[in-house]
Amino acid sequence: MEIDPKKVRTQEDEDEPALIDQVEGRVEAEMKRIEGRAKERVAQGLQDKDLEREGRKLKEEGKRELEEQSKEIDEQHHKDQQS
Repeated sequence: MEIDPKKVRTQEDEDEPALIDQVEGRVEAEMKRIEGRAKERVAQGLQDKDLEREGRKLKEEGKRELEEQSKEIDEQHHKDQQS
């Protein structure tokens, strides 16, 4: 049994991100969330409202990115199951 190269579809052909890219994005988003949480806690201890605001913003941005990536993975999984 031979594989017909004309029938092979790559991740690039399907415009599907490589798994390593998905993991890398999740790690970056999680680090942003952790950094934001740490800044927020330090700022509260120092009573620095600007740093606290910056930390909260960073934490929320990381959380939003994680949610977006999770949604993209779910959509891709659903698409793969339909194929």
